Amino acid sequence: MPPPLMSSGVTAPGAPTLTPMVRSVLRFVGSVLIVSGALMLSDAGATLLWQEPVSWLVAEREQGELEEAFASPPKRVLARKPLPGDAIGRLAIPRLDREYFVIEGTETEDLRKGPGHYEDTPLPGERGTVAIAGHRTTYGAPFRTIDQLDRRDAITIEMPYGTFTYEVEKTKIVEPTELSVLRKVRYDRLILSACHPLYSAAQRIVVFAKLQKRADRSTVK
Repeated sequence: MPPPLMSSGVTAPGAPTLTPMVRSVLRFVGSVLIVSGALMLSDAGATLLWQEPVSWLVAEREQGELEEAFASPPKRVLARKPLPGDAIGRLAIPRLDREYFVIEGTETEDLRKGPGHYEDTPLPGERGTVAIAGHRTTYGAPFRTIDQLDRRDAITIEMPYGTFTYEVEKTKIVEPTELSVLRKVRYDRLILSACHPLYSAAQRIVVFAKLQKRADRSTVK
């Protein structure tokens, strides 16, 4: 058994002697490990309490680019024929104090930029069920707290051709393969979907909202 170090800091007889340079290196390595550990704990805490910090920065940058694109939409977006990757609208959820620019498409790369519109569903303002998906824990976590939405809460989507206000009807937890949520009903509606529970893709949380108000505008320039 190696000899212990005395409480006074003096090395016990037989213990190896450390040169000043070695002591300096060990202090530096120790400091790096302490700082690294603190950063890892901070990152883990931020992820648990809110979202993953690095992907949040990526999403913030991407949202800025979508905002610029939405300010000057191409003719195909004005004509309601967007292509995957196009910025198509601005989604606002007042109760949650959240606002995001929506991208056309729901592929992995699309959802890293913001909420994505399912291409095979109608666009906001069109007849049928509009479907938009978003992350809950990474890349800006736009739908992190959609489980807090209550009946009659408003969800507004601004498009180049008009602004459409929906009213929350209900929230439902479904299996990832449940497609009945997309079916057409007697009225125009919107669904917001995200993985559920947090940090898992086992199920989906779906918020259903009914179109209550529309303000169309001309896109002719």
